[in-house]
Amino acid sequence: MDAKTLIDGVILYLGLVVLLTFHEFGHAWMASKCGDDTARLQGRVSLNPLVHIDLIGTVILPLIMIFFSPVGRFLVGWAKPVPVNPYNLRHKTRDDILVTLAGPGMNVVLAILLMILARVGVLANSPAAVGLFADLARLSLVLCFFNLLPIPPLDGSQVVRALFNISYETYHRVAQFGIFALIIVLQIPFVTRLIGSATDLTWVVIGRLVGLPIG
Repeated sequence: MDAKTLIDGVILYLGLVVLLTFHEFGHAWMASKCGDDTARLQGRVSLNPLVHIDLIGTVILPLIMIFFSPVGRFLVGWAKPVPVNPYNLRHKTRDDILVTLAGPGMNVVLAILLMILARVGVLANSPAAVGLFADLARLSLVLCFFNLLPIPPLDGSQVVRALFNISYETYHRVAQFGIFALIIVLQIPFVTRLIGSATDLTWVVIGRLVGLPIG
């Protein structure tokens, strides 16, 4: 592995950690706003990456995908789920869904902000800044759509649970095997193409809205 590949991989990984940190912060912040202080009391309403790191989703899987995976630049991951006590929420089903979607929503907001920074890079005539911020914006959108897959521990599975009123006991029993299902699903080309297509379309739309010459 040459030095450039190593440096690019480290930058990509650090960007992923920052994006995952904001993702979990979004969940924790929304839970607090909806009446549940469980995450706040555990120190999870924080932008400190250390309180959100999951060994598999934040460390092992992303590093394998960056440095060893033949699929190259497709990168996904997740952080430690934010604890939520649904019985503290003011409006149980509605707030449950709001808390769940706050993470992916944060990724969309970050993507917009990063694309604005990329636009500033264009104005400053800095191709390196444009490339960095645009790539991080795309990664943020990948995380958004990846997390919407209806497979535990991802956010999409929590939305399904809330919409279909699945008991927490049943959900957690199924969730024990979610990581194995997720690894299998990520090997299906259709799934990665679907995430990639949704990401690329949204990335181009945001880019055009902020005035970036892409797409």
